[in-house]
Amino acid sequence: MREVRVYLPAPLTSGERLLLPATAAAHVSRVLRLAAGDALALFDGDGAEHDAVIESARGGRVEVRVGARRGSGGGRESPLRITLLQALARGEKMDWVLQKATELGVARIVPVATERSVVQLDGERADKRLAHWHGVVAAACEQCGRSVLPEVQAPATLDAACASLPPGLRLAMSPEATLPLATALAARAEPRDHVSLLIGPEGGLTEAELAQAMRAGFVAVALGPRVLRTETAAIAALGIVQALAGDLGAA
Repeated sequence: MREVRVYLPAPLTSGERLLLPATAAAHVSRVLRLAAGDALALFDGDGAEHDAVIESARGGRVEVRVGARRGSGGGRESPLRITLLQALARGEKMDWVLQKATELGVARIVPVATERSVVQLDGERADKRLAHWHGVVAAACEQCGRSVLPEVQAPATLDAACASLPPGLRLAMSPEATLPLATALAARAEPRDHVSLLIGPEGGLTEAELAQAMRAGFVAVALGPRVLRTETAAIAALGIVQALAGDLGAA
């Protein structure tokens, strides 16, 4: 059986006993049917993991004993730091992008409010959605073996999102572009330790938004001859970049 991994947001200390959060406890005891004496791994997002053993599991409560710490630097992290600027999409589509982007090793995700975004978030709705997204990436890390959670920022305007980016290669996906993404990645001389990818919404970025991105240092690139959905474009772009400059396909 594949190792069961559980993310806990609080720092972990070897030897302590703690209760798993309700959602994790239900998954461990009712879905996976683990019981007292069974082993699992815990991680708190700092790049390391802890061995753990279930002390008791009854009545929806699962108590575990934290064991030895192993690993120290997030060995499954990509050497290429990728920021994904993803235009806001409908609930399930956005969740799917965050999940798959986490599996593909993205370091940071910035949801972007664009003119054609079908979802507009502000105030309490934005806070609730951000908390939900954190849960999505945590669950994806549990599944894929990452011990460092990608950063998920609150929804931002395109201006604010661009202003927050570190130096590096900036690529905006556009169906009208003639420069292939792979060619742009190979030809640019900017530092390769950071790549920012901008994905438009359903309906695409407006001409004004694309021009705005280009003023912020982005290069318009194409993914191929077909027009892709926003969620497909995000994952295709991440896969190409990781395969050519990151760790996808590496031994």
